[in-house]
Amino acid sequence: MPESIHDLQLVVRENQREAMRQARQNLMLAAATGKGMDMADVAQARGLVLRERENSIFSDAWVPLAALFVLIGLAAGRNAGFIALGIALLLIVAVSTLWKNLSLFGVAYERRFDRTRVFPGEPVEMTVTMQNDKLLPLTWLRFRDNLPVPPDAADSLVNLTSELVGDFTYQNIFSMQSHERVERTTTLRFPVRGYYKIGPVIYESGDIFTLFTIEREHAYIDRLVVYPQIWPLDELGLPPKEPFGELRVRQSLFTDPIRTRGIRDYSPQDRFRDVHWKASARRGHLQTKVYDPSTGMTMAVFLNVATFARHWMGFDPDLLERAVSVAASICNYGVQQGWGVGVYANGAVPNSDQPIRVPPGRAPDQLGNVLEALAVVTEFATGSISNMLLRESPQLPWVSTVVLVTAVVTDEILIALLRLHEAGRRVVLIALGDEPPPHVATGRLETILTYHIPSTAPAFQAGRRSATATQAALSSIPTPEPVQLELEAVE
Repeated sequence: MPESIHDLQLVVRENQREAMRQARQNLMLAAATGKGMDMADVAQARGLVLRERENSIFSDAWVPLAALFVLIGLAAGRNAGFIALGIALLLIVAVSTLWKNLSLFGVAYERRFDRTRVFPGEPVEMTVTMQNDKLLPLTWLRFRDNLPVPPDAADSLVNLTSELVGDFTYQNIFSMQSHERVERTTTLRFPVRGYYKIGPVIYESGDIFTLFTIEREHAYIDRLVVYPQIWPLDELGLPPKEPFGELRVRQSLFTDPIRTRGIRDYSPQDRFRDVHWKASARRGHLQTKVYDPSTGMTMAVFLNVATFARHWMGFDPDLLERAVSVAASICNYGVQQGWGVGVYANGAVPNSDQPIRVPPGRAPDQLGNVLEALAVVTEFATGSISNMLLRESPQLPWVSTVVLVTAVVTDEILIALLRLHEAGRRVVLIALGDEPPPHVATGRLETILTYHIPSTAPAFQAGRRSATATQAALSSIPTPEPVQLELEAVE
């Protein structure tokens, strides 16, 4: 019995490979004996085939022509030349047909990545493994893999074919012996955030005489996530210390179950789940855990993907990327401070019409979930951000801080923020337009904490390299001043 989920996945993967190997053997036996092929074996051996195409320079007249040569040879007093020519043509056609039918059976193509979650510009090492798992050798075999970005130009084994839609082809051509396994490695770099698809892959091979060519396109898809850019808050023009207001809490009615202060004797009103069993066994009577007051902050970051007041006016791609980057930087700061962080965006989840929602949490993988959600943000808005603010805020903890990152500030947005503030919420507005928001310029609504981050902020200057989450966190740690030491001469 497998002891973990990882072991179970290994068992399932090995069973799938064994089933595919058995199906290939059944198909090769059927092709060699001339029996009909079981469609279940065909589906198991091939996987999901999107398209299959055969090309040939063979003509249907070759077989009658070969038979005619044999008849002419027999009629001409057993002429060895005509008979040999006819038999050779028949053998070539038979061998080429059988070779073509078996060429792609037992052929496997597999991708491996050193990591599937990266930041813009970071290298991703992709290793492809090609295997011919049968006795029949292949004189030529070609794999064409569809990539969203070109591999490193230093790889001489790669042929790139740029398409109008921005796709590239990673191509490998070689011959393979029976049961041979070949590996190729290349490096991919993704310049911008996004949700990238690798694949499908096309297998192509043929017979030894190159009379027949068979091509299959397999739905073998891998997906890579490129996180948005992250910057330290000071490079965005935000104060690095308490950017969202005073956070000190003198007293709290709530406790933090993660932070245990000590133990005390059990009381009847204590919860049973708070009993410290080890301490109780050691002391001989029940002991209860004592927790520190809950002073942790919960922050919900709302991202408005609209860059103009009306959606039919289009969108500004640079402004949208700046908004996503600012939202990611704020979430990274909150996680580093130990806060509960969540993100909401009025952009759609890939392949759906649902908005992006990651409720606040303090789980170890919360930052990865938040950055992955921001990586898939597109310019298509599922609704107004003001309605989303009013709809999602009742589900948040009462002490949550609502941070809105938006490129455009409309009257509807200001009204929604004012309603949240009047309801007792801590509200922060971060505007990214080139001009300050109207209520800042006119001095109205001073109760809403507002920051203006224009395109001239240091983080957005040309040539600046984005930081990873770790780099952005480490940059906030002050560096001590060097100490000058003077050595005294020893007489």
